[in-house]
Amino acid sequence: MGDEEEVKMIGILKQMSTLLLCLFFVVGTLVSDEVQDRERAAEERIIGFLKTHLEPGQAVLITELHQRFTEPEERRVLSRLYNIFFKVPHFVAQYYAAHQKPPLLREISEQFNLRIAGEVDVILRIVEYDRRVPQFFKRDPESGEIASVDLERIKADPRFNKVVERSIAGWEGKQAPQFTVRLLDGDELSLDSRQGIRLVYFWFTHCPPCVKITPHLVSLQEQFGSRNFTVIGLNADRVLDLGYPDSERAAYLDKHKINFPVGHLTAEVQEAYGGIQLFPSLFLVDEDGLIRHHFVNYQDQPTLEKAIRSVL
Repeated sequence: MGDEEEVKMIGILKQMSTLLLCLFFVVGTLVSDEVQDRERAAEERIIGFLKTHLEPGQAVLITELHQRFTEPEERRVLSRLYNIFFKVPHFVAQYYAAHQKPPLLREISEQFNLRIAGEVDVILRIVEYDRRVPQFFKRDPESGEIASVDLERIKADPRFNKVVERSIAGWEGKQAPQFTVRLLDGDELSLDSRQGIRLVYFWFTHCPPCVKITPHLVSLQEQFGSRNFTVIGLNADRVLDLGYPDSERAAYLDKHKINFPVGHLTAEVQEAYGGIQLFPSLFLVDEDGLIRHHFVNYQDQPTLEKAIRSVL
């Protein structure tokens, strides 16, 4: 084979490789979409059943639901909803402590990726009807929105007080918990291995306030990256049981031109940072490993820039 023929063959092989990669990506996306459609249908069936069977004062028994819903997709949905049930009180308490007002139903839906109409109302009714949970919030009977929150009541409950106290405690001036996580590309990232100023960013894919804050973080990384500053993203999809495939996370990073390292949040790291349920949450860590600023929910770029400049 001559040099010219060899060059042509290499070109053909490269084209074939590219086509195969595109085919694998398309097939993988179609399979992922099909799985998500089945899980959504399963979620609709479960929520529809709960809407008509919830009774005041009667706790929902997961064992009974498991007997009724036996398909693999249904079991996965039940596991996710069970986890959400225990996280909602912490989220409401965290939100109220940070904002001095209750979260809207829309915000609860966004935080927990509740996609079915009326699903957030079902979750709140389960919380209200379960005697294991202190009745620390009241809802507007007309709109269903949370009208008031009694933070002291949930803090006084021995089953919730430690988690709530830790999650709403002041962080500024404390040592940042160290961690090692797996990056989305498979490598490892340790907080203590990066010298300099770090903005640790807790987020999940398609979280509306996360989407809104992302351009600011990209801009700040560009602006201060040469001055010993790094944003470290910790993606919470897995600990929140959101089910987004790796391809969707990769597409998200590409679409938003994310220029800082992003790793998978673990349950251990989530716990170390107070059992975070509010996304986004950000911790600005100085060169000595101390948390200098703690931000909850969306922040505009001038606010973040001012904080970063104060520790540069």
